[in-house]
Amino acid sequence: MTVVSYAEAELPAELAAQVAALEAQAWPGAGAGHDPALEPRVMLLRDGAGEVVASLALLYKPVRHAGRTYRAAGLSAVVVRESARGRGYGGRLVAAARAALVADPGVDVVLFSCDRPLAGFYEAAGFTRLPGAVLVGGTPEEPLATDAAGFDKEVLGDFPGLGPQAAAAFAGSRIALYPGLVDRLW
Repeated sequence: MTVVSYAEAELPAELAAQVAALEAQAWPGAGAGHDPALEPRVMLLRDGAGEVVASLALLYKPVRHAGRTYRAAGLSAVVVRESARGRGYGGRLVAAARAALVADPGVDVVLFSCDRPLAGFYEAAGFTRLPGAVLVGGTPEEPLATDAAGFDKEVLGDFPGLGPQAAAAFAGSRIALYPGLVDRLW
């Protein structure tokens, strides 16, 4: 198994088709791809034959919070081929994504949400739960918050540019992510 990374705009067509198929399997009816304004980067776990076993996207944007602007990144569209689930491939890819984000000097904070039952999976890769934190996505005019009715989301983070004590500035707060209408919550 090999982890590779591409700017989404540079993802070879054959690999883009495989990612789109994985995402369609996990989220039928959802569109493939991300808002280019979020500088999407696609990470793939490929098997020995070069087939995509798992994929995710890294998205980036400045986030203003508690009077400061942070260089933020987040995980999006984490998916493993249905026939390969339960073998640790997703964990391996998420851990590789975290390592890449921690090593990136352009990232202060990593913030994302997941379905509450998956929070332990992301913690195992090194991310921290942010109790009481709410990500507010969408746009200011059309917000979508992780505490919206019918959602059961957990917010997680990492603070490579700030240190672990920074988690306190985000826990228990509403974080205006506003990634737009394409990637309403990353």
